[in-house]
Amino acid sequence: MSSSTAAPGSSPLTDAGPQSLCAREPHVPADRLVAEMVPPPRFDSVRFATYIPDPNQPSQTEAVRVLDGFAAGLGGAHAVGGGKRGFFGFGRAKAPKAPAGPRGVYLDGGYGVGKTHLLASLWHATPAEPALKAFGTFVELTNLVGALGFQQTVQTLSGHRLLCIDEFELDDPGDTVLVSTLLGKLVDAGVALAATSNTLPGKLGEGRFAAADFLREIQGLSAHFRALRIDGEDYRHRGLPEAPAPYSDEQVTKAAYATAGASLDDFPHLLDHLAKVHPSRYGALTDGLKAVCLTDVRPVPDQSTALRLVVLADRLYDREVPVLASGVPFDQLFSEEMLNGGYRKKYFRAISRLTALARDAKGLVSS
Repeated sequence: MSSSTAAPGSSPLTDAGPQSLCAREPHVPADRLVAEMVPPPRFDSVRFATYIPDPNQPSQTEAVRVLDGFAAGLGGAHAVGGGKRGFFGFGRAKAPKAPAGPRGVYLDGGYGVGKTHLLASLWHATPAEPALKAFGTFVELTNLVGALGFQQTVQTLSGHRLLCIDEFELDDPGDTVLVSTLLGKLVDAGVALAATSNTLPGKLGEGRFAAADFLREIQGLSAHFRALRIDGEDYRHRGLPEAPAPYSDEQVTKAAYATAGASLDDFPHLLDHLAKVHPSRYGALTDGLKAVCLTDVRPVPDQSTALRLVVLADRLYDREVPVLASGVPFDQLFSEEMLNGGYRKKYFRAISRLTALARDAKGLVSS
């Protein structure tokens, strides 16, 4: 069931009316998962030159300098000899061992300091054709392994010049070991690595512990990474007004009908629907949407539901899809227990991103 019908007493303001996320059941083939390992649309045009360092944070300027040099250093022939490769990487000569020393960079910093901007800029600046570079979140990488199998993923990515992993997650030991093992194979194949993750909220004065956690968890790979600290405040809230308060159900419904390409769903029903769709398909779930309108937003009931919502928030943010909502504010989605628990970094990221998308949606409501 979805709430994509007109509210009582109202009439549609567009010919077709809004769509419903709950009516979508996308199926994503494995080859699309590989082909879509590029910076998300939000970061299509970012470059090092478009990153504006905070003059009060010299670590930001230093990070740009180091990453620019790192990209330039990847301009030589790949360890396996370059050239075209098949989709699954068959027919390539066995890669020699990569040279000793750092083969990767790790961007260590809090929320909204521009780590993804810099990671995407590194991808764009690396002198190799797009088919030889991969960019994805930690979750997308684990989903790729799930879709292709471990050995097939190694073969698929081993011909790449660079693999960028955004939002590297340290809260699931099994996935961390899986990805660390995968990265070890790719380093042996000559693939350069770059990764980001967030300093955990609540670690006041302990910002560098994120790098320590990362290097410890990847164990044998730590020697291949140079950690770059990026200090600063969350740019999504820097000098900007607070996120708008939630609107009424009537305002959200009216805006959904007035906005071409919008979806309209009841929030509890959407949460139920997300349980039926694999998170690797949440990107496809949002294909073509220009806005997401939600009624009756309320605190999520459990951790599994909350984690699915985090993935949806990431995909919406990547695609710059505004989110207009009624109900509780987004900073009340997660309980205090969740915000103080092991997955808290994910929940704080989701709040930050949904707040930014709610701000983007302000113009959808007529005054």
